[in-house]
Amino acid sequence: MIYLVCCAVAFAACILGTICGMGGGIIIKPVLDATGVMPVAAVNFLSGCTVIAMSCWSVGKTALKKESALDLHSTPFLALGAALGGLAGKQLFHLVAAQFADQNTAGGVQACLLFFATFATLLYTIKKDRFPPKHVRSPMAAFVIGLFLGLLGAFLGIGGGPFNVAVLCYFFSMPTKRATQNSLLIVLFSQLASTLQTAFTKGAAPIDPVLLAGMIVMTVAASEVGRRIHRRIDERQATFCLEGAMVLIMGISVYNMFKIFR
Repeated sequence: MIYLVCCAVAFAACILGTICGMGGGIIIKPVLDATGVMPVAAVNFLSGCTVIAMSCWSVGKTALKKESALDLHSTPFLALGAALGGLAGKQLFHLVAAQFADQNTAGGVQACLLFFATFATLLYTIKKDRFPPKHVRSPMAAFVIGLFLGLLGAFLGIGGGPFNVAVLCYFFSMPTKRATQNSLLIVLFSQLASTLQTAFTKGAAPIDPVLLAGMIVMTVAASEVGRRIHRRIDERQATFCLEGAMVLIMGISVYNMFKIFR
């Protein structure tokens, strides 16, 4: 039953994550936390591995089909910053988790931060006409922005989130669909760095390899479905999907906060 639930969550989450450029981890992580089927550390690692598979497939397939819309002026520096941020974010999570007798309480901290970050992003998305976009061209600025996004995504254990797309739209004047592709690359570098660090330092929680393999297969299949949907929708529909996903994420985060802190 656990296998079925985890694989179904991974499939649905990665379809939505690919369409919206969030990475599936932002849905996989809070949903599996809500089910309580495994410890927070195990959910973090499992979510990270599936997000890497999703991002690799989506970014790689898009590049091979020459449908890529990456910003070559900024993306390499965003990716480098995201990788370093991913390492820093994972260390920060371990420091926070060590402050609690029950490390699962750190999941409540993650849920709180995820709720407020998503809420702020939703407000910006709805009111973005009031915030004229910037045109950042500085490599150092792109690196710092990537560092922040990577740190936040890794600390939350989700790889990335809707805030990636919002930040790219605001600072780099990217339309939603273009920001989605660049966001997935940031998710890939951030989560790859943090997950490899966890694996090589033997900090990974025990994971059933059959469950991990099943979720990765579902992730790759979902990425292909999501990539095809994303290619066919327009900017208005992409923004609508992103806003709907944020409302869903906030609802799950509120449930997790009450479950852990009650």
